Formats: sequence, C-alpha cells, structure tokens
Amino acid sequence: MTPAIFGIAGAELTADERAFFKEADPAGYILFARNCFEPEQLRRLTDDLRSIHGREQLLISIDQEGGRVARLKPPHWASYPAGEKFDRLYQLAPASAIEAARVNAHAMALELSAMGITADFQAPLDVRRSETDQAIGDRALGSDPMQVAALGRAVLDGLARGGVAGCLKHMPGHGRATCDSHHELPVVTASDDELEADIVPFCTLNHAPIGMTAHIRYTAWDGELPATFSPKVIGEIIRGRIGFDGLLLSDDIDMDALDGSVPERAARAHAAGCDIVLNCWAKMGDMAAIAEILPAMDSVASSRLEKALAGTELRSEYGEAGELLAKRDALLDLAEQTA
Repeated sequence: MTPAIFGIAGAELTADERAFFKEADPAGYILFARNCFEPEQLRRLTDDLRSIHGREQLLISIDQEGGRVARLKPPHWASYPAGEKFDRLYQLAPASAIEAARVNAHAMALELSAMGITADFQAPLDVRRSETDQAIGDRALGSDPMQVAALGRAVLDGLARGGVAGCLKHMPGHGRATCDSHHELPVVTASDDELEADIVPFCTLNHAPIGMTAHIRYTAWDGELPATFSPKVIGEIIRGRIGFDGLLLSDDIDMDALDGSVPERAARAHAAGCDIVLNCWAKMGDMAAIAEILPAMDSVASSRLEKALAGTELRSEYGEAGELLAKRDALLDLAEQTA
C-alpha cells in the first residue's frame, strides 16, 4: 500500500486513474467540490473506489467543516455553519454550544457516510488570536484553549456517532500564523512556554483517530524546517509532548508553504514521520512519482489506519439528520436572539 491520499480529477474515474489506483494501492482518497455534484453520482464514485480495492473500509476523506470550507453544498446537501457560530454561543451558554456542535457534526456524518465517505478532516483545533490569518479566521472554535478542546471533542464525538472518523488539525497549532500556508510559509517565533497554550486542545484530544500536520515553522522547536518536514516537531512535540499516537497525515503537500517538487515534498514529509502524505490535486505525473518514491506503508502506519477506520460505518440514507439539524438551529438561535 502506498502511504498517500490522492485526489480525483472529476465526477467519475478516468481509465488512467482506475489503472493507476489499482496498481499503486493508495491508503485513501480525498474529495473536493469537483467530485461532488449530486448524491447518486457521488455514491457511485465512492463505491467505484471501493471496488478497485475490494475492501469496504477504505479511507475516503473530505474537508467538510461548514462555512467557507464545505465541499458538499445545498441544494443536494445541508448547509453547516463555520466554527465561529459555536464560539459565539459558547460565550452565552457553554453546554448548549457543546450540544449544538455535537448534533451538527452527527448530522454531517450521516450525510457523509451515506455518500460513502469515511473520514472528515475536522475539527480544527487552532486557537484563534488577534493576529490569526484569515486562512483560519472564522473556522476556529475560539480563542480559549479549553473551549476549543471542549467544542472539538463534541465535533469528534458527533462525527463518530455518525460513523465517520474525525481529524485533529493543524498540529501543533495554526493560530499564530500571520499568513496563509497555501501561499507562503508562516514562521512562528513564539517561545516554547507561549506555544504550550496552542497545544492544549491537541493534548486534551490526543486519542483522536487521525491528525494532520501544519506547514508552519516554529522557531522554538525547529529553526529550519516546517512541522511537516521536521522529525523533531513530529517526534518530540506531536508524538511526544502532545502524546498523539493516531494516524498522522501531512497537510496538502501541493501548498506553496513547502519547497521542492511535489514528489520531493512527499518523501520529506514521510521521512519526517508522517504516516501518510496528502496530495490533493489529482495530477497524474505527481501521483505516479509519489507512488514511485515512497516506500510501502509499514506495519505501524497500517495498524493506525486500520484503527482509524474501525468505527466507520456506511449508510444508505441520512437517517435522523433532519431532526439533528433542527435541534442545532434551535440552539444556535439562542446566540442570535441575544445578539
């Protein structure tokens, strides 16, 4: 198995993609809006991916947070709010905000699992600050580390109830970044003591099945390399201090925060300690080179992948998603009524 997650070019697999995926046997796939047009089409696509590998529990992932980051959208799928909505409610009624976040994630997972999707790359546990770049912005669950942990736990729990694996991101914290890592490398100069607050949510939820690295250089921990490329940050901070022992993914290696060719980035991220490399843009040349350059997935990473997928469950319909969304809306209305 190739320790990579690959993207898909369109609404259905091309003959070249089908042949390549069968040979390369990637650990999983990631979906974007370019792959998701309506429910029957999307379920056919995910079923097609499973048929290539002959296994029901396949890592088929998506970034479905709500707000700006939503690959499934109305009219075919429900609308979900960004994290800031739950942050605002938390200021008024913490227990209500936690329940709203949980039922929102549960409903989302029911939709995703009915589409054949087994992993959602949320919750973002980045602690928002006054300087936080808008790449995170309203996606954040708050500026207090323990609040972020409480809401993040609710998101992970809701996803799990719906049969979908959640993900801690962006480890060890994106909140101090003052630029967008899609376009350039953020450099965080905070001290080790200051960074302790950033890792609190990750430490609290270190039992989560999947985590994702940040393309950020933290000078207190590694003066030369971003976390995704840093054996020190991955080994000493993510695996060590945070205590995360789940499946560790890189963030998308196509992002301009990283230098070198895409296959070189994949090799460096994997060598640094990422179990799986995330490559989103479905460029056949890059994917083929990554499959060629990376070693086969080892037994430790394979065990983590199996554990991450153990609680996933495919469905044929959305179940009680409508009732859950109605409950979420009633809870979120509390914040609107007092605004």
